[in-house]
Amino acid sequence: MKSLILTILTATSLVGTISFLNPNAASAGPIRDRQVNQQERIYKGVQQGTISPLEYKKIEAREAKIAAQRRAYLKDGDLSGKEAVRLTNAQNLTSRAIYRDRHD
Repeated sequence: MKSLILTILTATSLVGTISFLNPNAASAGPIRDRQVNQQERIYKGVQQGTISPLEYKKIEAREAKIAAQRRAYLKDGDLSGKEAVRLTNAQNLTSRAIYRDRHD
């Protein structure tokens, strides 16, 4: 089970590293920074054993949806105020889910 989680963590870390190399990833800095912070919180929860594999999969699905939404919004090269609010609200919901999963 631990090897599965470590494999998943390695894969998501690789994807995160690749996105740092993407020039569009520099746009929407605070939103990107928050995604990185939330990933670190998730990894710590998995390492400490407070986030189960099922909870991890659900949270990662939420994170992937937010990342895809962000990429779609940045296709035109700019992030509007409404788009930023939508992303922030989605990140707020995911942040609460991370907190609940780490403290249940």
